[in-house]
Amino acid sequence: MPHTFDLLVIGDANPDIVLGPLDAPLAFGQREQLVDTGLLTLGGSAAIMACGAARLGLEVAFAGRVGNDEAGRFIRTALDARGVNTDALRVDPVLPTPLTVVVTRGDGDRTILTSPGTLSATGPDDVPEALLTSSRHVHAASYFLLPKLAGALPELLATARAHGATTSLDTNDDPSGTWAPGRIDATLAVTDFLLPNAREALALAAAAAPDATGSPATAITLEAAAGALAARGPRVVVKNGADGALVHDGRTLLRTPGIPARPRDTVGAGDSFDAGFIAAFLRGLPTAEALAFAAACGALSTRAHGGTTAQPTWDEAGTALARDGKNL
Repeated sequence: MPHTFDLLVIGDANPDIVLGPLDAPLAFGQREQLVDTGLLTLGGSAAIMACGAARLGLEVAFAGRVGNDEAGRFIRTALDARGVNTDALRVDPVLPTPLTVVVTRGDGDRTILTSPGTLSATGPDDVPEALLTSSRHVHAASYFLLPKLAGALPELLATARAHGATTSLDTNDDPSGTWAPGRIDATLAVTDFLLPNAREALALAAAAAPDATGSPATAITLEAAAGALAARGPRVVVKNGADGALVHDGRTLLRTPGIPARPRDTVGAGDSFDAGFIAAFLRGLPTAEALAFAAACGALSTRAHGGTTAQPTWDEAGTALARDGKNL
C-alpha cells in the first residue's frame, strides 16, 4: 500500500504561554513580577515536532485530542497554518484543551506548569488505523503525560511497522519521577529511534537498572545510559544542548558537536531536533549526517521565542551546517 504521509505524529498539542526570563525565584504572596517577554504560541512536544517536520518539507499528519474551546480552535488553526494535516485531531466534548505555562530563566533553564485537560483521555481510538498504515514514519511524544495512549503504543507502533513504517518515541519528562520501569519495555521493542534529552536518558536507564537495594541506579555516564537503552531495542539519539548530541545503536557510538548559537528561547528545541533527525533519516542521510542536521535544527529553533517561530527550512539547516564546516 503506498504511503500518503511521510510522517504521522501522535501525542500532545496545547497552547504555550512562555514568560521570561525570570532571574529571581517565583514569588508567591500575591506579588507581581515583571519579565521582558510574553508569548502565546503553539506548544506540546508532538505538535512542535510535527510543525518542525512540515517546515522541513515532510507531508505530516497529526493525531490527538483537544477540547471544544478557544484553546482547541487555536491549536487546529496553528497546525493548519504550518501545513500539518489535522483531520485526525479529535474534539473532546467535555474535557478542556491542555494548557502550559513556561517560565524561563536567563541561564536557559525553565519551569513548566501544565494543566492536562484532554491528555488523560487521549488514547488509541484517537489514532486512525488508516493513518498508521499509510505513513512512512510514526512518531509518539510525551509518553508520561498520556497514560491511555502510552499503554496502547506497543500495538499502535507494531501496526505501523507491519505496514512498512519506521517509528520513534520522545518520552519527554515524567512528572511522577518514576520513569515507568518495566512498563515502557514493550514500547521500546517496537521503536526504531528513542529521542530523549540527556537528563531523560539518564533517568530512563537508571530506572531500568536498580542497584542492589532496589533503588534506581545513579552512577552512570550518558554514554553508558544510551548503550543500556539501545540494548532494549531502539537506536538511542540523545540531545545534549550546547554539547551536541550522540547516537548509540547498541554497538557503535557516534557524536556530533553543538552548532554555535545565541539562544533567545530554548523551548521546543528538542522537538525541532527530533523533526530534523527524522526528516534527515527519511531522506536517506547516513546516521552521522542525520545527527548533525538534527543538531542544527535544534539550535536554529532557539533564534526566537516559542517552539515553532524559528524552526528552519531544509536549506536553512544545511546552510548552518556549511558555515560550521559540515556538508550534507
